[in-house]
Amino acid sequence: MASGHTRYLILGGGPCGIGAALRLLELGIDDFLLVEKNDYLGGLATSFVDERGFTWDLGGHVQFSHYEKFDQYMDLAFDSDGWLEHERQSWIYQYGRYIPYPLQLNLHHLPDDKKWACVSGLLHAARNNNGREPGNFREWIQATFGKGLADEFMLPYNFKVWAHPPESMSYEWIGERVAVPDLDKVLKSICLNEDALSWGPNNTFRFPRRGGTGAIWKSLGARIPAACLLINSEIRSLDVQKRRVTVAGHGSLEYDALVNTMPVDRLCHLSGLAQLQEPAAEFAYSSTHVIGIGLQGQPPAILRDKCWIYFPENNSPYYRVTVFSNYSPANTPRPGETWSLMAEVSESTHKPVNAGDIVELTLAALRSDGLIGETDRILSRWHMRLEHGYPTPFRGRDARLDSIHEYLEGRSIYSRGRFGGWKYEVSNQDHAFMQGMEIIERLVHEYPELTYSRPALVNARKNPFPYPEWLS
Repeated sequence: MASGHTRYLILGGGPCGIGAALRLLELGIDDFLLVEKNDYLGGLATSFVDERGFTWDLGGHVQFSHYEKFDQYMDLAFDSDGWLEHERQSWIYQYGRYIPYPLQLNLHHLPDDKKWACVSGLLHAARNNNGREPGNFREWIQATFGKGLADEFMLPYNFKVWAHPPESMSYEWIGERVAVPDLDKVLKSICLNEDALSWGPNNTFRFPRRGGTGAIWKSLGARIPAACLLINSEIRSLDVQKRRVTVAGHGSLEYDALVNTMPVDRLCHLSGLAQLQEPAAEFAYSSTHVIGIGLQGQPPAILRDKCWIYFPENNSPYYRVTVFSNYSPANTPRPGETWSLMAEVSESTHKPVNAGDIVELTLAALRSDGLIGETDRILSRWHMRLEHGYPTPFRGRDARLDSIHEYLEGRSIYSRGRFGGWKYEVSNQDHAFMQGMEIIERLVHEYPELTYSRPALVNARKNPFPYPEWLS
């Protein structure tokens, strides 16, 4: 750091911070500094290699995209040989059987009594649709799916993944995230016994051949000049009036504009200002436990074509299990001789988790659910807890965010990214990366941000860059 002042200060080196830095470089601007508290870049998209040689992501990340610009950078991260292409195979394990996801389009797999409960609930919901706006996520689920699907899957699974009661959440975030049932398709699948496998924006995806998801951001982060990086350095305080931060071990640093990608509740706490700390203290989120199990041999036949599996029932602690060695054989130390499963468990004050026994509870459930045999040789047990796992779309979120943003942006602070922006509907890697790029365009060229301000628009199309809205 050549001086105590920088034009653009970026806090956090995950996809959003890297996106902001790369856009500045594209525009020929090198008067910026990216500060990252860890000794690596990648944020929640980092990968780790355990002591037995197994590679683990911080959750079930896959690469799919709403943006041409994001695709271009993925192509820059690796050449074509560096990627593996996959057709998504996502499943639900319920009633002792595997059911293609989403459940509402594959009801023919259910036991007859459950099948009828779901269909009759859907019919009742359709007949009684009075156009009344739901008051929360629970009401939206019940009005959209009916009692059968709500009770059998939607309510138990959503509590399991969010770790917050659905009635405490809003529903406006949903968009493409949930498959709204189409009665014609539902009844057709039952009558013709047809599987619906290709729903959703990520029905195909790619994954790095080596190094896990983190290899992408390690590659792109290497494009940022060392003079513009300050890693292994934690922000200790923020003076919003003087536009100054204190960096552990580096003293104070002033800026013209600050792009924050750390969790906005933490940023507000660092400010020391009650008018920021009080609304931020009400922000809801869940923590995530990622448990990796490395095994000798190869997966059983039932798992060899599966990407990930959802678990709505209470007999297991995890809400999702990824057959991580299916993403890339190189996620294991000896491809062809070893394989791996990665489970995710949510935690909150509404759903406490004992970190000391969660790995053994997970192993017991994996055996009970038939993913691991009693005699399978386990080579590795890996566990990491992420304090900030999912940004919960809590009721009143947008009003509180707007209030915080209005105050911060009036003082040249712009908070974006998965937890910097706190909008789950635009919190995937492609969204976060483009939020970083777009905030730079706003600061440099006064272009409007689309991803953060208009999630439904960007999620409904493949977005060119520059955006048509910028050129009209």
